[in-house]
Amino acid sequence: MSGEPRRFAFVVGVRPEKRDEYLELHRAVWPEVEAKLREGNIRNYSIYAFGDTLFGYYEYVGDDYEADMRRIDDDPVTQRWLTHTDPCQVRIAEERNPGALWQPLDEVWHLG
Repeated sequence: MSGEPRRFAFVVGVRPEKRDEYLELHRAVWPEVEAKLREGNIRNYSIYAFGDTLFGYYEYVGDDYEADMRRIDDDPVTQRWLTHTDPCQVRIAEERNPGALWQPLDEVWHLG
């Protein structure tokens, strides 16, 4: 990809009774999941917690975002990972991405 990476930010809630489980899962993210994200041209992926709110951020450095996201979504290991993480989460924002737990945020400002 030429130029700057595309930046993405998302928000989701974490169920209070599942918060510790979610954090524990992310202390040891499966290497296959991390590899698939890298293969999908995802970089600088971070998840932050503030109480029961999770904020995610990553940069995309590829040329075909939709195709790369489909490859990640179709990966059997990633699908199995999500069977562990998804039950820990709850949508907290308006549904901008129908059916998704993590909802996208609009970038307001960026210092380049």
